[in-house]
Amino acid sequence: MLQIQEAQKGNITAEMLEVAKAENISSEVIRERVANGTVIVVKNNLHKQVKPLGIGKGLSTKINANIGTSSDCSNLELELKKLEVATKHGADTVMDLSTGGDLDHIRKEIVKASKVPLGSVPIYQCFSEAFRHERKVRDVAGEEFIRAVEKHAEDGIDYVTVHCGVTKESVKRVNDQGRILDIVSRGGALTAKWIKETKQENPLYEYYDDLLAIAMKYDLTLSLGDGLRPGCLADATDRGQVQETIILGELAKRALEKGVQVMIEGPGHVPLNEVEANIQLQKSLCNGAPFYVLGPLVTDIAPGYDHITSAIGGAIAAKAGADFLCYVTPAEHLKLPDLNDVKEGVIAAKISAHAGDIAKGVAGAMDRDIALAKARKNMDWEKQIELSLDPEKASIVRGERTPLDEDVCTMCSDLCSIKLGN
Repeated sequence: MLQIQEAQKGNITAEMLEVAKAENISSEVIRERVANGTVIVVKNNLHKQVKPLGIGKGLSTKINANIGTSSDCSNLELELKKLEVATKHGADTVMDLSTGGDLDHIRKEIVKASKVPLGSVPIYQCFSEAFRHERKVRDVAGEEFIRAVEKHAEDGIDYVTVHCGVTKESVKRVNDQGRILDIVSRGGALTAKWIKETKQENPLYEYYDDLLAIAMKYDLTLSLGDGLRPGCLADATDRGQVQETIILGELAKRALEKGVQVMIEGPGHVPLNEVEANIQLQKSLCNGAPFYVLGPLVTDIAPGYDHITSAIGGAIAAKAGADFLCYVTPAEHLKLPDLNDVKEGVIAAKISAHAGDIAKGVAGAMDRDIALAKARKNMDWEKQIELSLDPEKASIVRGERTPLDEDVCTMCSDLCSIKLGN
């Protein structure tokens, strides 16, 4: 059963009903938006234990957390703990970006353990396994790109990033314009190198109909990847990035016609004054398809604090209409994130998404803020901590120094404005 096809027939599926209930929105509104591609319901038909997740127009902004092994650090138990930490603190989805170890086993174990929808980047497996067997980029056959997508879908992955917009034409535009950081997307760089060395077109673009057929089989969501996203502020919103977005908009239309759910991925590193324009550009070129944004990071000079640079850009992006934010951790640009990095990244992204939802008037977005404000007015510290995004940290900070008057905090003590006003 394909959600889009059912919606276009006028049918409201059980999954649409579940999304409508979670979002406190009419199921008919959900059906209409699924039918026109502005809302997606993410759930592989084979991933039984997860609830369907709605992403798109008028819904609360969702966040994703990335986990996964590398060739330098391949520890499945650690990645499963990261999955647990990410979901505990509010990640709506998790992506397995593993490139080291037994990739099939790692993916299957993460799928088995996850209670939220899972994403992956199948092209990573193509090239990781090729390099492990001392094959070069040009030795990877085009069919391997497509087979990897089906393998991940068969394992229950709910959405896959496919860099279909990295084509001969879009790569040429990047090269012709020139960039400080060239191509920083791992999947984008691998695809561009494959195109250069084989002199062939990107298989994910050339054989896009094969991808659609796989997606139709599992109701797999295609996340059309931003392989040419800018990796520094100076490269933002250039011809290569825009050309890729134009291509993705065309591919999104073809997917909708087939009944395949898609979202569009976006930048990246973007100056603060260009964030809103980037959202508006994507929405216009891609007919309102859900927009999945990495960050965006609004400065390049904060290694170790990029969860903050991302949170700033993410809040503005969410307000402007971004539907799905990919977290960035303090480890970004420096190392593979550890458990604390995952937690910090998720909390920062949750703050961005929540702030954006309040700004764009998502139903019920401000309810929790009002409840916490009332608890603060009543000096109900237990309730304040309970309502916070990270109750554990709030409790620890509150308990680090006990005030003489337990109604107040040690900042204002007997000069507490709230207590004076009561």
